[in-house]
Amino acid sequence: MRELENQRALVVGLGRSGLAAAEFLAARGAIVTANDARSAPALGPAAGRLASLGVRVEPGGHPAALFEQQDLIVVSPGVRWDLDPLAEARRRGVEVIGEVELAARYLRGGIIGITGSNGKTTTTALVGHLLASAGIPAQIGGNIGLPHPPAISMVETSTPAGWNVLELSSFQLESIRQFRAHIAVVLNVTPDHLDRHRTFEQYAEAKARLLATQRPEDFAVLNAEDPVCVSWSSRTNGVAVWFSRTQQLEVGTSVAGGWIVCRRQGTETPLADSAIPIRGAHNLENTLAATTAAYLAGAAPAGIARGVASFRAVEHRLEFVRAVAGVDYYNDSKATNVDAARKALESFDGNLWVILGGQDKGSDYTPLGELLRRKARGVFLIGAAAPLIARALGEAVELVEAGALERAVALAVLRARPGDTVLLAPACASFDQFENYEHRGRVFKQLVETIFATEAQRTQR
Repeated sequence: MRELENQRALVVGLGRSGLAAAEFLAARGAIVTANDARSAPALGPAAGRLASLGVRVEPGGHPAALFEQQDLIVVSPGVRWDLDPLAEARRRGVEVIGEVELAARYLRGGIIGITGSNGKTTTTALVGHLLASAGIPAQIGGNIGLPHPPAISMVETSTPAGWNVLELSSFQLESIRQFRAHIAVVLNVTPDHLDRHRTFEQYAEAKARLLATQRPEDFAVLNAEDPVCVSWSSRTNGVAVWFSRTQQLEVGTSVAGGWIVCRRQGTETPLADSAIPIRGAHNLENTLAATTAAYLAGAAPAGIARGVASFRAVEHRLEFVRAVAGVDYYNDSKATNVDAARKALESFDGNLWVILGGQDKGSDYTPLGELLRRKARGVFLIGAAAPLIARALGEAVELVEAGALERAVALAVLRARPGDTVLLAPACASFDQFENYEHRGRVFKQLVETIFATEAQRTQR
C-alpha cells in the first residue's frame, strides 16, 4: 500500500463509508482532505476525529477549488456521482472512484457482491451465515448497515482464504471501474431511487455494472423470474447460474419435492429444506440466491442446510416485534420502495393495518392499490409523501392521515382487533423524519414495546 504515501486524496461525503475511507487513506500516508456539504457542527465528533489523524476537514459545501490539485478523489455513496466538481475533475484526468472501488484494490480473498432493488440485506446476511455454518471463513459488510462495516473497513480483517460478502447499492455500483465480484448476485431490478438516477434505465445501468467486470472463471447468480435479470445474462463474462421459485430449471437452483435443489454439470444436489424459517415468498427467492452463492463459494450441502434452518430474519426486514392484545406487530422499515412494500403485503393473508409514507423517491404508488384493497383494513399515512400516496391509492382502501409514526401507531392500537396485524412497510425513504430506516424501525419497535408494557400493567390491575 506504499503507493498511497504522499498522494493527495480528497474524500467527498463523510457518512460511514466516507469517514472510513478518510481514515484508511490517512493511515497509509496519504495527504487527505475530507469534504462534506454539512456544516462543521452537523458533522459532530467525526470532524475532530479526522483532524486528530492529520486530515484536513472542509465542511459546508463543495467548492470547485478543493477538487483541484488532487491525485485521487474518493466519493461516498450519498454524494451524487454527477456533481459538477467531480465531472470537471474527471475531465482533467483525475482518478475519481467510490469507496467500494478503493476497498476492492486491497481486499484479500474472494468477493461475493450482492445487489437488487429488494432483498439485498437479507441475502447478504444469509450468505455470510451459510458460509459460517459450512466452516468457510467469511465477513459481511458494504451497504448492509450497522453493526457491519463499510467495505473499506474490511481490508484489515480480510484473509486470502476467506470471502468478503458485500451488499452493494446502485449508489456504490455507479462508481466502480475495476471492482470484480467473483460471485455476483442480482436478486431483482425494479424502480427505485428515481429521485437520484432520474430514470429507471439509468438506475438499472448502475446495477448492471456489477456484472461488467467479471471474468470467465466467475459466476453471475441471476433471477430467472425477473425480466431485467434475464436480459442481463450476456452482460457478464462469467458463467450465469439461474435461480427460480416457480420454474424447474435444468441448470440452476429451484424447488423440487420440498427441497432447494441445485442442478449443474449434469448433477442434482439437494441444498436445504425449502420450508425456510423466514416469512414471505420473496424470502424463498432470497434463500435460493443465497444457497446458490454459498454452494458456488465451496460450502457443502450439509452446512448450507444447517445454516438455512438456523437463520432468522434480519432487523427491520419483516421482523416480528411482538403480539399485543392479540394483534401482531411487524417491522419492515427496510421496505423503502414500492416493490418492497408489495412483497411485504403479499407475505400476509389479510387483516392488515399498514403504515405507509416517508420521503418520496419518485415512486408510483398505484401498484399497491389492489393489494391493499384485498388485504388491508386500513392505511395510516405518515411523512412528506402522504399526499402523493393518497392521490395514487384513491378509494382502494380506507386512508387515515396520521402525520407522524407515533400517531400512526397510537391510531393502530385503537383500530386493530385480535387477529389483525399492524405492518410498518413505508414504501418510502425515511429521511424526512428519521436519520435512516434503522432509526425509523427502532422507533416503531420502541412504540410497540411501550404499548406492550402499558397493556401488561392494565391486565395486572
